[in-house]
Amino acid sequence: MKILLIINDAPYGTEKAYNALRMAMTIQKEDETAEVRIFLMADAATAALSNQNTPQGYYNIERMIKSVLLKGGKVKICGSCAEARGMKDLPLIDGTELSTMKELVQWTLDSDKTLTF
Repeated sequence: MKILLIINDAPYGTEKAYNALRMAMTIQKEDETAEVRIFLMADAATAALSNQNTPQGYYNIERMIKSVLLKGGKVKICGSCAEARGMKDLPLIDGTELSTMKELVQWTLDSDKTLTF
């Protein structure tokens, strides 16, 4: 099964990105054959920035994204969203990549389930 999670909110300030990544990680744990894809749009594009520093005991979106990637998940970032937020030359989490609306549409059409956060 192919599952696409589209995240729109900033990584911190609300818990939408956190909950979406929790769901992705749980899907990977419960069904190792599931193909998990995450597309970061709008303010969620900043979730792909590397070297996030959160207070001890607070969830860290970077660590969660790395966990999804380590289990074979894919994480892509809306290129125009990243550019609009000045991320063009900033380091991204290894394994994430800039993408396009066309690729999001292809992922959506190819997915068995699509969830938005």
